[in-house]
Amino acid sequence: MLNRIIKGFTENIILKSDSQNPLWNSENKIFSKKNRWNYIDACMIKAVCGLYELSGEKRLFDFAENYVSDFISDNCTIDSMDIGAYNLDNINGAKNLIYFYHKTHNRKYLDTAVWIYENQILNQPRLECGNFWHKKIYPFQIWLDGIYMSLPFLAEYSVMMNKSEIMADIKRQLENINNIMRDKNTGLYYHGYDESRSMYWADRKTGLSSEYWLRSICWLMAGLADIFEFSEGALRELCGNMLSDLIYAMLEYQNADGMFYQLPTRYELSGNYPETSGTALYAFSAIKSARMGICGNSVRESGLKAFESLVKNHIDFENNIPVLNNICLVAGLGGENHRNGSAEYYLSEPVIKNDAKGIAPFIMAYTEYLRI
Repeated sequence: MLNRIIKGFTENIILKSDSQNPLWNSENKIFSKKNRWNYIDACMIKAVCGLYELSGEKRLFDFAENYVSDFISDNCTIDSMDIGAYNLDNINGAKNLIYFYHKTHNRKYLDTAVWIYENQILNQPRLECGNFWHKKIYPFQIWLDGIYMSLPFLAEYSVMMNKSEIMADIKRQLENINNIMRDKNTGLYYHGYDESRSMYWADRKTGLSSEYWLRSICWLMAGLADIFEFSEGALRELCGNMLSDLIYAMLEYQNADGMFYQLPTRYELSGNYPETSGTALYAFSAIKSARMGICGNSVRESGLKAFESLVKNHIDFENNIPVLNNICLVAGLGGENHRNGSAEYYLSEPVIKNDAKGIAPFIMAYTEYLRI
């Protein structure tokens, strides 16, 4: 069953895509957008590279490298990446640039990663506490999603370029998130924080949004797991402690079948549902944490249970093609759609299938499943 699922995703969705027409990117289809450098594709390419590392299947590597290379111009910039938007999501793909530089020693990948670092990261606006703005259009705001999108790249870049000051910056940003966005009663993290307290979704005293959104929490988990791999000393200890505390807190909200709900603490709400992309990210993070010795057997078993529930209960086949169901299309705070951060808002976003925000974390979890 598992081999059939992975082969089905590989043959019918991944390898039939190209940089102009990624079959996994539902947002492009729904909103009629031309494909650009984006975090969704970056997640899928990272997952494909993980499959290659375990299988040695050269066509997977060639596909992933060609896909990324298509976005790089002759002068090692990315024309479809709007640096001036200061969008942390766009940093996510830089991890793949480092990967391909290490694998091929082709200088264009390193030079493009340096271009992103020097042109966006060094100029990224920051809150007064020192953390990055999530985007230029979301001033003075931290979103949990942005941790996964930016800080693991910075950790790996710091090691590659021997820039210890970057690790110190990552540590400060994570400490702020831990101190500001973590609820001490549940151990969970709120989706967003507005330092200015001016946004309609932000609590006037704390600046925090009002709900725990599954995928954002699990982006944070995955980011902490990846940073842990590249760090040492105090930062490594901080990542391990934050990740361990968060995973054990999440154990309280895992459903009997292994799944987590879109709003993990509000499973009694009408319309709340077991969400697959966040559960897949949880499975990836929990299994990886157990493999790296951060957490014990209960976490390992919890991660395996989540992964196996996805396989058993949330993947169907249509015309012999696997279909991963129950993926939240997107969720955010503010913006032109006036997203107010309420429970009703999170449950109103479209639920889709076979989007990379679900498939990529599922494949990432699969690779950890095989490793452990």
